[in-house]
Amino acid sequence: AVSFELKIFPAGYIQTNAFLLSNLDTKESVLIDAPHSVWDDLDPVLSENGCTLKALFLTHGHYDHIGDAARIQKMGVPVYGHKDDKIFYETPEVMRSYSYPPDMTLEPVMIDHWVDQGDVVPMLGEPVEIRHIPGHCPGNVVFWIPDEEICFVGDVIFSGSIGRADLPGGDFAMLERSIREKIYGLPNHTKLLPGHGPDTSVEIEKESNPFVRP
Repeated sequence: AVSFELKIFPAGYIQTNAFLLSNLDTKESVLIDAPHSVWDDLDPVLSENGCTLKALFLTHGHYDHIGDAARIQKMGVPVYGHKDDKIFYETPEVMRSYSYPPDMTLEPVMIDHWVDQGDVVPMLGEPVEIRHIPGHCPGNVVFWIPDEEICFVGDVIFSGSIGRADLPGGDFAMLERSIREKIYGLPNHTKLLPGHGPDTSVEIEKESNPFVRP
């Protein structure tokens, strides 16, 4: 079995989780989400492990998840995202009215690989299934690695909570339906790794999430 190391870096202005998944045998890493200034934390860890960053996977286009994406892309790292958040990626200024702090740098990122519902892409040699879960924003995708029993969910669902549906492009009914079908439809033991706060599991959220019942 492949041995992966997972490190979590809460970074940026509102402590957004970035996830560094590394295969210490092949010395390759991938990053899920790129909050502002996260590279400053990542760089020493990659150097210490002798790992090369091979890809950046973005769960969605909100400013707090893409703050360092352009910086990382300029190092030659390919970026993955969903086309329904294209405006956020390419014109992040549209988020200025609700970004915090309001004077932060918002740098555009051009997605190299558009992903969509049902796509299977390799992540460090493991197949990863893409599930498109709109509702928090139009282009939120989750990255499910069945063999590792983990799913990176962005801001779709949190431990005991769900993503806000009151931002532009949000839709609570759609989010609720998406969670029921595509998150609660995952195997119960799947660990959910959200964009903010601690991890949880499908089983725990099905039993106790107050916002979306199975």
